[in-house]
Amino acid sequence: MKTQDTIQIRIDAKTKKAARQTLDELGIDMSSAVKLFLTNVVNRKGIPLDLLTENGFTLEQERALIAETEQAKDSQKRFATVEALMRDLEK
Repeated sequence: MKTQDTIQIRIDAKTKKAARQTLDELGIDMSSAVKLFLTNVVNRKGIPLDLLTENGFTLEQERALIAETEQAKDSQKRFATVEALMRDLEK
């Protein structure tokens, strides 16, 4: 028989209540949901969900966008119109 271990977490009451209601609707108790999450962490060797920034991008995507923006600002390339920009992008 496998030995069992205990995990204690702290979470605000509002989140706990909302999670419990959602899990009840799914027919899953809190303990099973946490076990499912942790099993997926092990299987995927990482967090088993998309972690997005407030802008809706992954952290990697947001960092790339920021780097690209900084590079564009440093390039000194300027366009008088949107049409000129679009022509340049089509090259």
